[in-house]
Amino acid sequence: MRLIVPTAALVAALALPASDAHAAARPEVDAAAQAVQPQVVAWRRDFHQFPELSNREARTSQKVAEALRKMGLKPRTGIAHHGVVAIIEGGRPGPKLALRADMDALPVTERVDLPFASKVTTQFNGQTTGVMHACGHDAHTAILLGIAQSLVKMRKDLPGQVMLVFQPSEEGAPTGEKGGASLMLEEGVFADFKPDAVFGLHVFSSIQAGQIGVRPGPEMAASDRFEIVVKGRQTHGSRPWGGVDPIAAAGEIVTSAQSIVARRTDIAKLPVVVSFGAIHGGIRYNIIPDEVRLIGTIRTFDEAMRQKVFADLKSVATHVAAAHGATVEANVPDIDGNPVTYNDPALTARMLPSLKAVVGEANVIEPPLQMGAEDFSYFAKAAPGLFFFVGATGEGIDPQTAPSNHSPEFKLDERSLDIGLRAMLQATLDFLDTPKA
Repeated sequence: MRLIVPTAALVAALALPASDAHAAARPEVDAAAQAVQPQVVAWRRDFHQFPELSNREARTSQKVAEALRKMGLKPRTGIAHHGVVAIIEGGRPGPKLALRADMDALPVTERVDLPFASKVTTQFNGQTTGVMHACGHDAHTAILLGIAQSLVKMRKDLPGQVMLVFQPSEEGAPTGEKGGASLMLEEGVFADFKPDAVFGLHVFSSIQAGQIGVRPGPEMAASDRFEIVVKGRQTHGSRPWGGVDPIAAAGEIVTSAQSIVARRTDIAKLPVVVSFGAIHGGIRYNIIPDEVRLIGTIRTFDEAMRQKVFADLKSVATHVAAAHGATVEANVPDIDGNPVTYNDPALTARMLPSLKAVVGEANVIEPPLQMGAEDFSYFAKAAPGLFFFVGATGEGIDPQTAPSNHSPEFKLDERSLDIGLRAMLQATLDFLDTPKA
């Protein structure tokens, strides 16, 4: 038996007045989607064929800016390295809304047989690798360009203003660099344009094409990286008593750290994940090294739980190392990660009928909490946010077993381009047309 306890956010979202439970499908959305869809597909395939890594999106940025200029807009470029921003001024007074799409790809070698498959290779962390839009950011960028083109044609009758935010480096800036949503905000993307809300979407392999997933409140986890350096004393492998073995200490730290989630955290409240992703130490079979480096990730949904996991991991590492006669440098977190991606409950309740108007009530689902992270979360801290998932897996394929986002076999059903465009455009127009409460 599965017990589902409604959160306060979910209760608020479901407690809609009967008069607000439905939104009418807009004929202008249908007309715009039909008109722009071939161009959206062409944009997406171009971006897919020529992907670029985080903070390296020069070509993508140039193509986006060129497309916006052809629409008569005046994009600002070079924000957070390769970010592009443009504002559509409506012909009538109204609210301010920001729409965000991410542009970067991943160091993944594509294994999907497409005529526009990526053949791009590059150097990443000292290795030659393929580059692929394995997370669907090519689709996000193309969809937002399609929305821009549609809104420009409606500009005369459009209430309010819409900021288009084409964001680089969602997947994380290279080591030693800054980037992404946090850097765009640091460089003042919302300084002169303070949105009343910000919307974003993500194509998602674990949802069937034709469906939309959204949940109020916490939706995607906070993500933090950690580094633990275990310091021992080097000695010959034949006489471990002559030194301090950091490998033995590191192995026990990895094992003992599992108790943080299993025995120290109330996972009945919200889930937590602590994962070690790499262990580096030693150079030769018969030399016990001076130190071992452990790196990994922490995923949480609650700030108090997040801080407790940080403290517990430091404590486990310190005391286990001490039991071996070793010491540690525990950088937990190592760098600032992404906050929880949080959907404003009132905004989610307000826009839910808009999403249902596009795909039907039965096709708007509430997905489980996602342990993956999204730096849209920074924008959603600066303004009330709505972030929804657009199904990307085609008919006849089980979304639960389909290659996931970040897989070299990730394959987007291009129907999701149409659904994503219609959903975002419907939500945009409904938001702009609804007076503030």
